[in-house]
Amino acid sequence: QVQLVESGGGLVQPGGSLRLSCAASGNIFSIYAMGWYRQAPGKQRELVAAITSGGSTNYADSVKGRFTISRDNAKNTVYLQMNSLKPEDTAVYYCNADVRTTDSIWNLDYWGQGTQVTVSS
Repeated sequence: QVQLVESGGGLVQPGGSLRLSCAASGNIFSIYAMGWYRQAPGKQRELVAAITSGGSTNYADSVKGRFTISRDNAKNTVYLQMNSLKPEDTAVYYCNADVRTTDSIWNLDYWGQGTQVTVSS
């Protein structure tokens, strides 16, 4: 019903930048919150940043001041600009969206397939 497609991951040196994108498609009526999570090997998945349809944002303490989340509601797309990347940012990054579809009155969580971000010299 709803697909989230991420792009923009890759290999970058410490101090570098990457921009992740996630586009939602399908029978979407509305999207409340969109966000990015990450999971490093041997660790639990954690919230990186989230943004509501009204533009309110929330960041993990570890990325505040370095990452910026933004959103294009007309395109159902969320972005994550990552600057000053550190080796500890290495993880698989997953897009998440809180979606109400056209055939439901409830919101459901949807996830992308994940994109690898590796920060290494």
